[in-house]
Amino acid sequence: MTGQVRTVDGRVAGRRGQATRQKLLECLGDMLSSSPYRDVKVIDVARRAGTSPATFYQYFPDVEGAVLEIAEEMAAEGTSLAQLLEGRSWAGKAGWQTSQELVDGFLDFWRRNDAILRVVDLGAAEGDKRFYKIRMKVLNSVANSLAATVKDLQAKGRVDKDVNPAAVAGSLVTMLSAVAGHQKGFQTWGVKQAELKPNLALLIHLGVTGRKPTR
Repeated sequence: MTGQVRTVDGRVAGRRGQATRQKLLECLGDMLSSSPYRDVKVIDVARRAGTSPATFYQYFPDVEGAVLEIAEEMAAEGTSLAQLLEGRSWAGKAGWQTSQELVDGFLDFWRRNDAILRVVDLGAAEGDKRFYKIRMKVLNSVANSLAATVKDLQAKGRVDKDVNPAAVAGSLVTMLSAVAGHQKGFQTWGVKQAELKPNLALLIHLGVTGRKPTR
């Protein structure tokens, strides 16, 4: 952990304090993977971290405050998803490769952060602006890059000028996030993970370029 870390009352935490705080966040993250968010209590997080509720409250106002810390860290990591599109070509076989790698990276990110993303989605759906902003920070990292890609293809005459780049990009990212959050559910439809990725990549390629990919 880098930078100054402060307690709830504004004091700068020392190295041991920072380690304790991080331990609490890690234990909370683990608990979110196995317990409903609403069932997680401060005393349980503290016990799992080998400390006391009083120590927990030195660093976080409540469980929700700690969850928001985890969510912010996840969102900061999520901005790197834009790198999956930076400087990439959408022409010919290279375009097919780009769409596949975007799908791979996006689904992998969602799997690794599934627990906290479920909480973020819940908070956003309930109208909590803090969770909504975090969710949009993750989605915008891809949506903005996709919109820029569509605009670039329009400038080159490869995509119809009537297409709205932001609308296409937003629709594709919404589809990606919905599929990513429902990955296990596809198995009930008889769809294997290995079959899901190329078909999702096909939809992404069609959405961005308006053309079937060259494989």
